[in-house]
Amino acid sequence: MTDRYAVFGNPVGHSKSPRIHALFAKQTGQDISYQAILAEKDGFAAAISSFLAAGEGPARGANVTVPFKEEAFRLATRRTARAEAAGAVNTLSFEAGAMIGDNTDGAGLVRDIKDNLGTPLAGRRVLLLGAGGAARGVILPLLQEQPSSLLVVNRTASKAEQLVTELSRLASEYTPGLQAGDYASLNQQSFDIVINATSAGLDNSVLPIPSATFAPDCLAYDMVYGRETPFMAQARATGQAGLRVADGLGMLVEQAAEAFFLGRGIRPQTAPVMATLRG
Repeated sequence: MTDRYAVFGNPVGHSKSPRIHALFAKQTGQDISYQAILAEKDGFAAAISSFLAAGEGPARGANVTVPFKEEAFRLATRRTARAEAAGAVNTLSFEAGAMIGDNTDGAGLVRDIKDNLGTPLAGRRVLLLGAGGAARGVILPLLQEQPSSLLVVNRTASKAEQLVTELSRLASEYTPGLQAGDYASLNQQSFDIVINATSAGLDNSVLPIPSATFAPDCLAYDMVYGRETPFMAQARATGQAGLRVADGLGMLVEQAAEAFFLGRGIRPQTAPVMATLRG
């Protein structure tokens, strides 16, 4: 019987996950179905139960988007180390009565930066803007690439400091170069990779980033995709030699590929899927 997968969210109609996973399945010859399920904001657990109980075929896994990632974390009967570090789950696997929670966001970001954009993270100065869930979900995978430093900056420094403290307790072996601050603390520091994990790209707000933040040959990366954000425009306006700007579509596809690999044991090729989505 056809194995069933789904993405749960509210809203969820805009999700590209069904299309991405359909392209992955066609490419790899996997017999799966994948649907988008709108869960009531207080009904995520019930929606998961209904999905598991449906009889058209075995439910093998699910992806989770806003606002349910933290609830999925609590619902999981077992969690991976990267889910623990993220404090959120975006991928659920259903195995022998267990519900295994994972978080593939950081893996997707790292793979996009390293493989698709050809930018190594090892030994680089990395700046992460924001201290919310999007930022927390990628810190451990970034640190595992051994950058020379990772500075987490937030408008409220205490929130960034709390996040760094929590991550240092969970993964102390990776965190010697992990620091926190606010935008004022940037001063004239320069970074090789600047990642925007704030919601500024969604509300068109401008971040108080000095032009010197972007080093020569810097990669300016916005997790928002499908539009030119103020952050991307800020980076381009510096005119810094060798600067490159990227949106988060690659991260979206790569985190989906990681989830597909967890569910099917096959890693799909992402380049043709990204080309299709951009087209």
